[in-house]
Amino acid sequence: MNSRQRRGVILLLVSVLCAAGAFAGVLSVIHDANSKVGPEVTAYRVKGDIEPYKELKDSQFEKTSMPERWLPDNAVTDLSALRGMIAVTRLRAGSLLQSDMIVKRPQLRPGEQEIAIMIDAATGVAGKIQPGSSVNIFATFAAAKQGDTPQSKIIVSGARVLDVGKLTPLDPGRDDRNKSTEAVPITFALGTLDAQRVAYAESFAQHVRLALVAPGGDSPVPPGDRTYRLEKDQ
Repeated sequence: MNSRQRRGVILLLVSVLCAAGAFAGVLSVIHDANSKVGPEVTAYRVKGDIEPYKELKDSQFEKTSMPERWLPDNAVTDLSALRGMIAVTRLRAGSLLQSDMIVKRPQLRPGEQEIAIMIDAATGVAGKIQPGSSVNIFATFAAAKQGDTPQSKIIVSGARVLDVGKLTPLDPGRDDRNKSTEAVPITFALGTLDAQRVAYAESFAQHVRLALVAPGGDSPVPPGDRTYRLEKDQ
């Protein structure tokens, strides 16, 4: 082997050693990055805006991956957790789905039944009543005969709201021009007698209104306070 060949072999060995060093450096960088970022896990993002208080569906979310160490503790990683759940606030597109954004949809208890009635959007709901709310249901009745006075009654106290529907335009008749032109269907969980009271009021009362009860303040209304006539204040 002459000197030129020896130089070629030496250069080849040096090139191999440099390549091996560079490869080792790349592996070191990758290992360091992996040790800092950690393994990736599956999470879910909101595809499009979701209105609150509506039952959630798997199709409303898309899968995404992110490093486990950056994933919030309350992130939802399994869509089976959505069964029977509703959003508590408006969910924005692109938001990471987290367990504090959702709650279980109110369900019927033994002895209860669902009943839905249309409630004046302005005087009965005002955007504050939602599934799980507790409300008192008021009905106002005209005087039954001459000499009587109109009266307001609390027909159900502590009624539990199951669902709040969409704002619905009404088409009042010629004799109902002073009534509201918009209403919201509200679904309640009630016992049989209270359901009958609500159905009666919807059919025969001049107005049915809801009063939101503060949390922890749903004690029964005393019988003497359930009916009001103007002469009580005179």
